[in-house]
Amino acid sequence: MTRTHTVIGSPIGPLTAVTEDGVLVTLSMDSPGSRPDDVFGARDDAGCPDVVRQLGEYFAGERTAFDLRLRPAGNDLQLAVWRLMAEIPYGETRSYGSLARRLGDPALAQAVGTACGRNPLPVVLPCHRVIGADGSLVGFGGGLHRKRFLLDLEQRDRRLF
Repeated sequence: MTRTHTVIGSPIGPLTAVTEDGVLVTLSMDSPGSRPDDVFGARDDAGCPDVVRQLGEYFAGERTAFDLRLRPAGNDLQLAVWRLMAEIPYGETRSYGSLARRLGDPALAQAVGTACGRNPLPVVLPCHRVIGADGSLVGFGGGLHRKRFLLDLEQRDRRLF
């Protein structure tokens, strides 16, 4: 298995796309220098052109859904939460509690929050669309300023369609 990474400029700061044999496994808001090479793999700026193109289209307001090969690593609950996040339409939000109810147990709201926090593919698996029950912005690994930017971007662009 060959792991490589590409650093992509974005309005929310550099994003590091990590692929394994061409499949996106991580999209990190950490800089490559903040992690050992065995985590990100060798740098290959030509390694994931579809990811670069689709993120560029998303940030330009031209793309509302991603069509990428993904392989996020997580436990069964995390994978279930990430699948539900992927179903949240562009420009809309859901609460942690509503995702927990969709999983069949309203008591799982905190576990949903933990799964969102461990999302290895932010933006692509839109954890920024998951908010508090009262509509407040809570929790985002990249910082609440980035979550607000992404939600504002989607709200602005949604009005254009």
